[in-house]
Amino acid sequence: MEYLDLVYFHLVTVVLAFVIGTYLLIKRKGTKNHKFLGRLYMVLMLLTAISTLFIPAQVGGFIFYHFGYIHILSLITLYTVPEAFIAIKKNNVKKHRNSMIILYVSAILIAGTFAFTPGRLLHTWLFV
Repeated sequence: MEYLDLVYFHLVTVVLAFVIGTYLLIKRKGTKNHKFLGRLYMVLMLLTAISTLFIPAQVGGFIFYHFGYIHILSLITLYTVPEAFIAIKKNNVKKHRNSMIILYVSAILIAGTFAFTPGRLLHTWLFV
């Protein structure tokens, strides 16, 4: 995949995850619909995080090769999704809920905010 193809893929998966994640946070928990959308949300978040590992950092310093500080949020996602899945399978609702909140806040809200800062691609597309 070329660089822009990866960026578009990442953008599609994260926008879908944002919509589904927001819906899941608002609506009643434990229903069949919640479980189905929750699995879809987790898959989208994993795809989003994996895709970022192939997109080089454009702003800020590099940590390791082409990885920047924002890639730390991808690692949090790759840890948090399985953690939340295992927690709910073990009927640990509190841990599952906390993991999902951490995932939503760090990987969608914080990373999304960074995506619109000057020098980043989305900022350039929308404001320049």
